[in-house]
Order: sequence, then structure tokens, then C-alpha cells
Amino acid sequence: MVIYVDANAFREGNGTKERPFRYINDAAQIARPGDEVLVAPGVYREYVNPANAGTQDARITYRSTEPLGAVITGAEEVKNWTLYQGNVWVCRIGNSLFGNYNPYTTYVYGDWYFAGRSKHTGAVYLNDKMLYEAESLEACIKGEVWEYSWEPEDSVYKWYAEQDGEETVIYANFQGKNPNEEKVEINVRRECFMPEKTGVSYLTVSGFRIEKAATTWAPPAAYQDGMISPHWSKGWIIEDCEISNSKCAGICLGKYLDPDNEHYFTYKHVKSPTQMERDAVCRGQYHGWLKENVGSHIIRRCNIHNCEQGGIIGRMGGVFSIIEDNHIHHINNMMELGGAEIAGIKMHAAIDVIFRRNHIHHCTMGIWCDWEAQGTRITQNLLHDNQRPEFAKQLPGGMMSQDIFVEVSHGPTLIDNNILLSDVSLRMATEGVAMVHNLICGSFTVVGGGTDSIVEGVNRARYTPYHIPHRTEVMGFMTILHGDDRFYNNIFVQKWPAESLLIRHDSDDGVDQENREVGTHVMDEYPTYEEWIKKFDMDTDTPDMKKLEPAHFQHLPVWVNGNVYFNGAKAYKKESSNLIDAEHEVKVEVTMQDGKPVLATNLYEFLDGFTVDMVNSDVLGEAFEPEEKYENPDGTPITFDRDYFGDHRGTQILPGPFSGKDADGRRLW
Repeated sequence: MVIYVDANAFREGNGTKERPFRYINDAAQIARPGDEVLVAPGVYREYVNPANAGTQDARITYRSTEPLGAVITGAEEVKNWTLYQGNVWVCRIGNSLFGNYNPYTTYVYGDWYFAGRSKHTGAVYLNDKMLYEAESLEACIKGEVWEYSWEPEDSVYKWYAEQDGEETVIYANFQGKNPNEEKVEINVRRECFMPEKTGVSYLTVSGFRIEKAATTWAPPAAYQDGMISPHWSKGWIIEDCEISNSKCAGICLGKYLDPDNEHYFTYKHVKSPTQMERDAVCRGQYHGWLKENVGSHIIRRCNIHNCEQGGIIGRMGGVFSIIEDNHIHHINNMMELGGAEIAGIKMHAAIDVIFRRNHIHHCTMGIWCDWEAQGTRITQNLLHDNQRPEFAKQLPGGMMSQDIFVEVSHGPTLIDNNILLSDVSLRMATEGVAMVHNLICGSFTVVGGGTDSIVEGVNRARYTPYHIPHRTEVMGFMTILHGDDRFYNNIFVQKWPAESLLIRHDSDDGVDQENREVGTHVMDEYPTYEEWIKKFDMDTDTPDMKKLEPAHFQHLPVWVNGNVYFNGAKAYKKESSNLIDAEHEVKVEVTMQDGKPVLATNLYEFLDGFTVDMVNSDVLGEAFEPEEKYENPDGTPITFDRDYFGDHRGTQILPGPFSGKDADGRRLW
């Protein structure tokens, strides 16, 4: 059955073509497996709460009849502004408009949030641009630049809210503009398109603009919402949508509500937040966290931007998903929010998740795979400008920046055929990473660190789970030994200054000195496989457990071969085959032509006939702790005979992400 919706219909109808519904949610209450909901262009100021699931063979499809013509928004327009003082206007909103959720009394706050309880989930928008929240009416009137912002010229637009009886009073500094003559909106609804109940599976959402919702802070041991979310279900497709202006998350693939483990650390304090994450993993099994029930979503061809926590976030609910061909940009640029859940994509337990062909830029960080990046593959992506501008101060409690962050996982985590152009390419507080055929212009940081806590001089190891291969069932827990990494056929270019950078801690006043020297030299203290295996007396049938204890807790080996180093980038001291060019100056830039990114580089002039061997799953072997191969989610092997574009690699194999030397001037996305 086809169900029709048109916000501009003469009056409410019954969903037929002749008499369409005026609200999408009306259609969402009656749609059944195999139905298609066709939504005409218009603005839909509503919360869509789908009542029914589709099936694998008969999905329920929600489609905008004109690409991006149908807008689902969590905001309401306000036209009753009166001039208060100078550039500041005021409006009064009856609290009954918000129901049982008032975004102007609800703080962005909870576990792993470090920036203080000061910002609300509410927001004010001027012509589709989110204004900055002032800490007082006086600050709103002054309208000064927010010194942490990545876009300081916009930060003088401020708002401030207070309660007066049964009304919310909102003040806003519009910098000379008359809000009654402009498009001014305020956040009203918490979500835009998300089933209230779990298990509403096999829905397709296609071609919508989804924007402006009062989403909440979404850490891993708490309920997670986004403007659009499958909410702990299976098999959604979110495609060809524009997702923007969420106060926190744009798309959420994450966690169910568990009242017994909801912001436990924030409100009870007595167990560590890390322990709450371990609890969340184990409790998930009781909430149906199985391949048969949860995950396997597809997010494709979406434009996701200007969300202040994350473009895509999720804890556990995104397993076995594909995230492909998305443009994710300008995430957390206002720099009002700070905590350990901020990135273009932030996924916990990205088990068998594939991130491919995405363009991610101008985000506090690009892709952050936290915990259980097991079977995760990051391939054919373009990442650049994911670094704090020099003019912006670091927000107290704000996150460090890099293209990719893999944290406390046991692998296998595969990063191949990517272009990584920010000043830090990989923050690797983890083990079991393979990097193959990448162009790497930034450094590796936190090598051998960032996993444990020193409490009163004692190292408190952070034990994290690993899983049955290609499943969610927990196989074991182990601390991070570091190493078990592979680096094959990459090109390293020292594009940014090599001097170490002082980085402020996110949760205290300390600072760290972070490496900015590009290359595999950061693995110099790690053994080769041959050096490591000798420690274990493999020739005896009666190993000495006590004697082997040191070896069981020392660094794991690394494999490094076939890499190229330019502009002073440094090689692993035991790498047997590489090319180190200290003579020529190599340039790597991304320029914009007709709105599309294009590569400008001269590096292929200096490869000097250097070729490498083909890499496949057998070469990479298996990650140590889960004993899982670097392979496809279905268990089949990978041969890296396709490059960044999908072009075939022949017998003369070049290092880096391209099969040929014609990449200069070629469109990248």
C-alpha cells in the first residue's frame, strides 16, 4: 500500500492520494510491512514515532517525493520578538509547548562530559544557523567572541534563557537583524524520527532534510538519542538525507535505555565510568544484543553537518553496519560542548562495521572507534582539516583532534586505502591495527599509552572486551598490551610542523606532549614477530608459567614493510624494505574545484620505481587477542588489489592509495 502525506494539503485526510495525511506521524502509525509512505515537499514540525516494523523481505519505506524537499524539524518558528536592549530581543514561550521535556531547563551533561554543566539542549537559530548560548543576560548583551570557537565571526550571535513561572523567557542578540523579519526558530522537540520502542526494524528513510532537535548528551553507558535513530533495532536504511543542526547527535545507532545503568557515574559516583561501560557490554546480552536482533544498518549518501556532539554516534547498536558515501563536516565547530563522545563518527563496538568512501572534514575529530573495533574496516575515505585552527583556544574539557582515533580495542581494525591529511592521522591507544596502502600526512600519537589510569602511583589497567569472531557474544576481557600492529605499503609525508605539541587534558588541568613526527618510527621499541616468539620456549612441552609472566604482559610484535617516507618522515628501525626520500620536497594538498575536492601532489615524481608486494588476509594474519583474521565480515579473505577509487592494482604495485601515478589533479570525492 502507498500512503500519502502532504503538509500543504487542504485539510487532514486519510492517507490516500486524493486526501493525504498532513503529518508523517499519522502515516507512521498505520504503515505495515511492504508499505511506502510518500511525503510531499514541505516543512513537517513534528516528532515521527514509527509504530510498526517492516521485515527483511518487506520493508516499510518513508520517502520524500522531491529530494530534500520534505523537512522534518524539531524546531518551531518564533515571530513575537520584542526589542529588549541594543541588539538584544526577547520572547516569552509558554512551557506547555514543550510538554514534559523543556530543552531550556535540560542541560547537556552526563557521563564522560567534561565541559561543565552550563549548556542546555535548547537552541536558537537565525536563518538556519545555531546561535551560541551565553552564560548570563549580560554576556548575551555584550555579544563577545567565544575564544574557543572554530568560527569566531559567528560566535557573537548569542542567546540566553531563564524561567519565569510557567514561561521560558528567551533573549537573543541578533547583531542588528530584526528577528521578526528573518527566519528565527527554537528547539522544541527532543527527536525528529525515532521509534519510542525498541525493535522497530527494517525501515528505510530516504531523501529528507532532518534538522534542529534538542537531543541529549549520549555517552556509552546511557540512553542515546539522535535526531534520527533506529533505537536498538535491525536493518534500517538512512539514505540521501541532509542531517544538520542537532544540539548533540545527528544520527544515533546506539543504546537502549537501561535505568539501572543510566549515567551511573554522574549520579552515583561510586563505580568508575569505565566499569559502567563494561557493565553496559555485559548487560547488553540480556537486552538482546545479538547479530540476529540488532544492527546491520546502512547509512549512505547523506550530508551530515553542524551537529555539536557527533554526526553519527552509537554504542553497540551499530554492529555489522555499513556507513558509506557520506559527507560529514563541521561537527563541534561551535566548541560549546566538550567530552569524550565527540567526532564526525563516534562508535563504540563497531564490530564488523565498514566505513567506506566518506568525506570527513572540519570536525573535532574524524572517525573515533572506541572499544571493540573488532572486524572494523575504514577504507577509501578522504579525511582532512580535522584539527583545531591556530586561532582557536582549546576548550577546557574539549577533545583532541585527529583524523582517526582507535581506542582500547584488541582488533582486528583495518585502515586501508585512505587519504589522511590532518596533522594527526591516527591516535592509537589500542592494539591490533593494520594500516595498508594509505597516504598519511599526519603523525601517530599516544603510541603505547592512553589506555590505563595511574591512581595514587599505581597503574590501573583498563580491561576491555573482545568477542567471538563476527558475533557480539563476549569472548573475554584483557588489558591493552600495545603492538600487534601492521604497516604495509603506506606513503608517509611530513606535511605539518614536526615539533611536539602541548595538549591539555580533557578532564583535568594537566598537559601532555604529543608527537607530531610522521612515520612508523614510533614503533621502534616494539619487537618483530621473530623477537617476540623467542620469549615463549616453544620447543618445550612443559612451559614455566612463572618464567613466562613477563612475556605475557610485554608489548606485542609489529610488522612493518614496503612504506615510503617523504619530507623527513621517519621509518621503523627494523623495516627491511622501504623508500626514504630526504632530498625532495613533497607537497600534498586538497583544493576545491567546482565544489569538489581535488588532489594536488608531486609525490609520484619521486617514487623512483619503488614497488611493493600484494597484501592480503594471509599476509596480515590475525589479531592476537580475539584470534580473528583481517577479513571480510562474512569470513572471506581480502586481497588489496583495489585502490582508493576502486581501480585495479596489477603486477606493478605502487605504495599508497592509488594504483597509478595519475592521481595528481584527480577528483577525490
